[in-house]
Amino acid sequence: MIKCILENGHEASFRHVTADVIVLNEENQILLIKRANNLTNGGKYALPGGFVDRDETVSEAGVREVFEETGYQAEPFLLLRIADNPNRPQEDRQNIAFFYVAKVKGGRKTLNNEVSEISWFSFDNLPDKNLFGFDHFETIQLYLKYLNEKFSLPVFGKI
Repeated sequence: MIKCILENGHEASFRHVTADVIVLNEENQILLIKRANNLTNGGKYALPGGFVDRDETVSEAGVREVFEETGYQAEPFLLLRIADNPNRPQEDRQNIAFFYVAKVKGGRKTLNNEVSEISWFSFDNLPDKNLFGFDHFETIQLYLKYLNEKFSLPVFGKI
């Protein structure tokens, strides 16, 4: 939580906002990162993503985070989920996460200090659920369910 003092002098606690992205390539593979060991959920697989910066939209943050963490350029085409569960698993703070689906549109794999591995996976060969950080495995499963059922999006809250 972010603790702030408002203009009227009252204190308030705010949630962080994040953008996470399911990035797909032409072979319909998903891009996963392995988080650096010094980060929350270090050593775990995750979708590329992170905090929204001042003066950018949530989707712009997702595009920026994909590029910063992987070197790939992404083009979002679907808002899949807004996760606002105050008790999201494996979180060290209370976040609201926007999950997008995007197509890769260029770039090349480039590691940075937040990532120890960048890999493409087919959906039928994903790492084990226990190797994922946060609720990203569940979000990937939600996307696969959406492909079969085409329900209304975005999904809000817990899945």
